[in-house]
Amino acid sequence: MKPFPALLDEFLSTLTVERGVADNTLSAYSRDLRRYFDFLKENGLSSPEDVSLPDLQSFLVRLRGSGLTPRSVARAISALRTFHRFLAGQGYVQRDPTSLLRAPRPPRSLPSVLSGDEVERLLGTPDVSHPRGLRDRAMLELLYATGLRVSELLSLPLTALDPVVGFVRCLGKGGKERVVPVGSSALRWFTEYLSRGRPALAATRDTPFLFVGRGGGRLTRQGFWKSIRTYAGKAGIHRRITPHTVRHSFATHLLEHGADLRSLQLMLGHADISTTQIYTHVSQTRLREIHEEAVMSCPVHPLERPLGQCEICNQEVCTLCLRHVPTPLDFECYSCGNMGTIVLYEALRHRPPH
Repeated sequence: MKPFPALLDEFLSTLTVERGVADNTLSAYSRDLRRYFDFLKENGLSSPEDVSLPDLQSFLVRLRGSGLTPRSVARAISALRTFHRFLAGQGYVQRDPTSLLRAPRPPRSLPSVLSGDEVERLLGTPDVSHPRGLRDRAMLELLYATGLRVSELLSLPLTALDPVVGFVRCLGKGGKERVVPVGSSALRWFTEYLSRGRPALAATRDTPFLFVGRGGGRLTRQGFWKSIRTYAGKAGIHRRITPHTVRHSFATHLLEHGADLRSLQLMLGHADISTTQIYTHVSQTRLREIHEEAVMSCPVHPLERPLGQCEICNQEVCTLCLRHVPTPLDFECYSCGNMGTIVLYEALRHRPPH
């Protein structure tokens, strides 16, 4: 049988050619499997044929003890399963030990999002009097207007965005192309960047990429992450912010303003709509917080507040407070969890103020 490095190269090539796996996934799988090969060698296992279920379980115990997050461990398990299935499919081994491997799913945490005010402060932070600041403003605007992944944003060719029609064409995971509409604010800053920013940055180099660094070179993800953290600090946002935070904010804010889940799935490039559904939980959690804040700060005495009533549980709510709460179509009653509050909210919109 081929040595481990040769098997890994063949495996990664197959993922690239036949499945169109993204570069980031390939890099992650490569790291996970090299760590796995080192573990096998340390334990005297020179061939994948010799690997048993207890060996796999021991490897997972080591991963968990090394301080990896549950999500990283889950990704490593996915790499192991895919690799061993590949070996069995190619006839290198007779059995797949990962077929009996059971691992708990990592807890699914709600993504962190920015408020509307935080987004406005973040977008307004770059110094647009300089080419680099103009580029960063255009990138942030486009990131929030489209919800692109950072790898998709940095890979955009010069011809990707059509300012006349108002859409951007990008390649997502697995090489799948999608078209996403772009708002007027992002289009304005994109035009400013093309006319005043990019010519100065790419003056000495011919590059096909839309967003370029100093000297016309391609920007890196790490460099853009650092820029966003710097801008977040200047904007008074004192928590961990990444480009994906802006993507999460784009999706959550769209849902809060009435976008449907299917359209959001297409814009985000999710293969499965269940991935998109996580944003419905973020939206509803935030609405509960807004409602509680509105109730606590309501200037009217509790006994004098105009009340409405949920048609399901008859819970009374202050209509004065509710007038400040946005209303998605799938939001439920704070008290009983049923969907009947939609009728109440729609009625309140037309009720004259007291």
